[in-house]
Amino acid sequence: MSKFQIDIDFSNIDLASLETEEDFQRQAKMLLPKALVKLGESVGEKTWEELQQKLQGTGGKLKSSPSEKRKFIQETGRTYQRNASNREKQELEDYIVEQLRHHKQ
Repeated sequence: MSKFQIDIDFSNIDLASLETEEDFQRQAKMLLPKALVKLGESVGEKTWEELQQKLQGTGGKLKSSPSEKRKFIQETGRTYQRNASNREKQELEDYIVEQLRHHKQ
């Protein structure tokens, strides 16, 4: 159902303290920046793999050093965090609230 494929770390969150809708929203807002980076990194990793496959298919030179890949993925994550639209941020925030509720059960 969800289009988000990221693992959010809830280990440092006191789920028992989340009682009201405002509690869930506040916590989601605090988790949002890291979640945006993780989502961007996920996109970056898929993009990297697709680029490598295309280059391989056309006989191009593969840029597959682990450090180049890591740098590309990290930069994609930071760029996504900076450039995400308000709609994307809201959708991710809603997803985080949904996940918080699920983990609290």
